[in-house]
Amino acid sequence: MPPPPPEPEPEPVVIHAWSAPRSLSTSLMYSFAQRDDMEVLDEPLYANFLRVTGVDRPYREELLSNMDPDGNKVISEVIFGPGKRKYRYCKHIAKQRLPNLSSDLMKKGKHFILIRNPLNILPSFDKVVPPSFFELGIAELISIYSELCELGSPPPVIDADDLQRDPEAVLSGLCEDLGIPYQPQMLQWEAGPKDFDGIWAPWWYRSVHKSTGFSMPRRYPLTFPFALYDLLEQSLPFYNVLKRHVSKTIGSPQPTLPDPPLPVPENKKILVWVGDELLPRDSAKVSVFDSVVQGGDAVWEGLRIYDGKVFKLDEHLDRLFDSAKAMAFSNVPSRDWIKDAIFRTLNANGMFNNAHIRLTLTRGKKVTSGMSPAFNLYGCTLIVLAEWKPPVYDNSHGIKLVTATTRRNSPNSIDSKIHHNNLINNILAKIEGNLAQAEDAIMLDKDGFVSETNATNIFMVKKGIVLTPHAEYCLPGITRATVMDLVVKESLVLHERRISLSEFHAADEVWTTGTMGEITPVVMIDGREIGDGKIGPVTRQIQNAYKVITAGSGVTIPRNADE
Repeated sequence: MPPPPPEPEPEPVVIHAWSAPRSLSTSLMYSFAQRDDMEVLDEPLYANFLRVTGVDRPYREELLSNMDPDGNKVISEVIFGPGKRKYRYCKHIAKQRLPNLSSDLMKKGKHFILIRNPLNILPSFDKVVPPSFFELGIAELISIYSELCELGSPPPVIDADDLQRDPEAVLSGLCEDLGIPYQPQMLQWEAGPKDFDGIWAPWWYRSVHKSTGFSMPRRYPLTFPFALYDLLEQSLPFYNVLKRHVSKTIGSPQPTLPDPPLPVPENKKILVWVGDELLPRDSAKVSVFDSVVQGGDAVWEGLRIYDGKVFKLDEHLDRLFDSAKAMAFSNVPSRDWIKDAIFRTLNANGMFNNAHIRLTLTRGKKVTSGMSPAFNLYGCTLIVLAEWKPPVYDNSHGIKLVTATTRRNSPNSIDSKIHHNNLINNILAKIEGNLAQAEDAIMLDKDGFVSETNATNIFMVKKGIVLTPHAEYCLPGITRATVMDLVVKESLVLHERRISLSEFHAADEVWTTGTMGEITPVVMIDGREIGDGKIGPVTRQIQNAYKVITAGSGVTIPRNADE
């Protein structure tokens, strides 16, 4: 009898490594080649890429003569063909994944993505090929990542800088993500060419042939070729998108903190208006040349949304424009333009109730760093930050306050009637409140009378009479004015005068007012119970009256006719 036919060789588990050129992809291939369970393929789809695209390379004819240019044949017979090792590592350059290739390429095997900052790629990229966005292929890396996510297998992402900085940590983490054991021999290899190098190795691999392992990254970058500045601007956003998905390892230069929980988880995915466009939360940024960065040079308002309406919108915009005029802003956008930006933001986020807007108008971007507004030649920057945000204080049970040693600004220094972003005075008082484990801190004026808290205006009740400090050292709040009107409408007596701290300690009731927190009862100040330590009847009366007015007034948010 003839001997039985030999059993076919098993198909290895394929590991697809996707990267842009000049991203340590060859070093990483050499690393995986040191494993006793791994065979490697160097850019098996390169010939298909040259055939389909027609791009030129110094080695084009030699490569097409020696590599199979039929990409789908390579996928079925080479990439996923039988082998003698358990694993097969395929080094892929992202731009070589062309539309003519079989979907099996993405659906089968294990995938990961290697990224590198374009700042570190571009200075040495043009040694063989003139750099271009197409040749860099970083947009295709985004496409690969997105497709793998859609297939239900988000790939691990590693950064070349981390790999150089701590190869053992990054490699062991990558192996864990791929579900394969880490082998220490991956850290070193012999210098010189390898028998699995591609035909293009003499043009591209000279430096890696001198290596025996991953070298530390340069402490200082190479001087950037500024002829490639536009290409850097085009490619860097794509790198940053993938950078957010990098596997966290101890190889990072600084310890990476986990993403903290948000007070309202739904705010993780919001759209923010910056300048003249809506941007995703993580992309919503202003320039480092913006005045708000350079000196806190901006004005702001807080707006609250109730039942499809923006409460006191025009009053807030009046104060915004007053503050901008007091600060001598130039090229301030019109009221209608700002309103339109607010309405666009709310519609895009679907925020028509129980939402809050932090509306900021900066003096704008400067042409060079410096204090002088003469450098502000671009016009103002508008930020509309809308969030899902219920009142930030416990308005049902009340809060505790302490008195800060930090005094409220005097009109002699910074007039608090300007609603500006330079809030260091308030922040210092808030720090005192935090350290005392109180919700906020009372701030006194230069003479020791109560002004406001670090974030709100303040009222007190004594023997049925409502009192609030003069707005001499505090912001004349929109909610404060609304409540003052309500007090009169509710047939209560209102006195606006200087009030000492001891009067607040001995008050029957105390509450604070603000757009963010609405009407907030205060049950303790500096360890002293206010009244009987419970919410008083006048406070309840004003809270109820405020709910009525917020439910029945405001500027309606316009919506599309078909909604």
